[in-house]
Amino acid sequence: MKHLFDVIVIGGGHAGSEAAYAVSRAGGNVALITKKKDQIGVMSCNPAIGGLGKGHLVREIDALGGLMGVAADLSGIQFRLLNRSKGPAVQGPRTQSDRALYRKAVQGILSSEENIKFIESEVIDIFIQNGTVKGVELEDGTKIGTRSVVLTTGTFLNGLIRLGEEEITAGREGDFSSIKLAKKIREIACNTGRLKTGTPARLSSKTINWNLLERQQPDEKPTLFSFLHKKPFQRQISCGITYTNKSTHEIIRDNIEKSAIFNGSITSNGPRYCPSIEDKVVRFSDKDEHQVFLEPEGLSDDTIYPNGISTSLPKGVQEMYIRSIRGLENVKILNYGYAVEYDYVNPKSLKSSLEFKNTKGLFLAGQINGTTGYEEAAAQGLIAGINAYQYVTRGEPFTLDRSEAYIGVMIDDLVTRGVIEPYRMFTSRAEFRLSLRCDNADIRLTEKGHKFNIVSDNRMRSVGNKRSSINKLTENTKKLTFSNKELGELGVKQKKDGKKRSFHDILALNGVADKILQHLWRGFFDFDLDVREFVRADAKYNYYIDRQRSDVDRMRKNINIIIPKDIDYRKIDGLSSELKLKLSKVNPQHIHEASKVDGMTPSGLMLLISKINSFKKTA
Repeated sequence: MKHLFDVIVIGGGHAGSEAAYAVSRAGGNVALITKKKDQIGVMSCNPAIGGLGKGHLVREIDALGGLMGVAADLSGIQFRLLNRSKGPAVQGPRTQSDRALYRKAVQGILSSEENIKFIESEVIDIFIQNGTVKGVELEDGTKIGTRSVVLTTGTFLNGLIRLGEEEITAGREGDFSSIKLAKKIREIACNTGRLKTGTPARLSSKTINWNLLERQQPDEKPTLFSFLHKKPFQRQISCGITYTNKSTHEIIRDNIEKSAIFNGSITSNGPRYCPSIEDKVVRFSDKDEHQVFLEPEGLSDDTIYPNGISTSLPKGVQEMYIRSIRGLENVKILNYGYAVEYDYVNPKSLKSSLEFKNTKGLFLAGQINGTTGYEEAAAQGLIAGINAYQYVTRGEPFTLDRSEAYIGVMIDDLVTRGVIEPYRMFTSRAEFRLSLRCDNADIRLTEKGHKFNIVSDNRMRSVGNKRSSINKLTENTKKLTFSNKELGELGVKQKKDGKKRSFHDILALNGVADKILQHLWRGFFDFDLDVREFVRADAKYNYYIDRQRSDVDRMRKNINIIIPKDIDYRKIDGLSSELKLKLSKVNPQHIHEASKVDGMTPSGLMLLISKINSFKKTA
């Protein structure tokens, strides 16, 4: 074989881009093999990055030295902080991205890396000898040697597009399907399956009656993704909001048998939390409307992404139901929506490093592991890339614990529980979510990225300075104390117990205005805003973090509790309908087994433990 590389990355999507970048930054010689070089970093579905849970992943990717946060900031055209009214732990940064600018940013970042070689081709085989990766074969017969492979095939592995009764062999509209490689993967992995995802039609902005629609404005004070950036690079714009209606739902119900999802053509599971419009109409039959966000795909692009109406209905039906929606009566459809099925490997076949258990040097990342979403894919790509090069250099695998990062939560969920439907990150999945905030991702993880040379020395020094400022400010806020009388005169509500309160205690209170804090200690405002907000969040969560650790310890102590055979999960208040259904189906024998049920959350386990304990008392 020729052209020996340390690592070969197969696929140029979000997982592949992060993997190749991580290997190159760490000092490895990497080949990024993709069918079309100009499609590297393309946003195949919605033109957005981040959200609840997903925004945490992007911040962690950035803290570790990855590229997604930087690319999102360079291309962001509408930044919004979701859950702004709630605590910092569950807030999620999100941005609409200019699709072309995002792709340009990713390609620009990768092209600046001298250690990355781009190869335009399709991989049709992976050579394995004595259980170890040795190389790959391209479609033209070229054989390339390597010490490690990162496989990031997205929806292309045996991809099949379904649109009504139409079937198109492709992983994405206008693209190919990786058939030969899919056969090879099925030979390597005994535990493979099929999953589904979908996308809506694309609409012409010029043909939408915007005057009839609500508008969603960007935040006045944008929250960006990369810790390197302070303000947006692009002009900020608004999105439109409209709703389906009774007429829309009637059209869909009348044609439901024409949907590939409902006519039996598709048997695989799709993402539960991003259902098609057909799913919504059937599952939520009591609702007369569903919200649709009209998201511009770029500053100079006429295309609108109607978030909320993905479908596999035929083209004619799509035209009817879309034009029944307010503001879209005369809309021009640029591209039709469709569903796509693809192969995936059960992630229980992987180690925590994302290396295949039965094949040395083969790492998997992204939708091939059963996840959905750009952010989940990128996070896996980063970890797989680091570990692929660690494997080559005989270093220790890099893993993150559930208590350290959302990335650690996701990978642990995947490799220990597996998936039966596309996995999506939520804040509720993390036991330690109060301490795994977006604002402290750099403090938690940047040093780890620096260890592998992915993070620069300058950035590491910057984080070190920030940590020093946080420690200094925290120490000062705990030293400064005030009497009940002093605080009462300023209108600060508190217990009248005669005890003095520190400035740190006051930061933990809700509704204390900056002017009151200035009156108490002006020196607080000499520190940078991000440092002040960090310390303020820490103060608010101190008590709850301690209680959370106590709950986690309690859960771990009860992990071997036997679950009564006659327990009725349907009657446990507080459990989601999804968990009630899955627990009833799996019928776990003890708490440890219940903890492995796909979709199980820490709060769900605590409810279950409490129910069992009360069940025993009354028995």
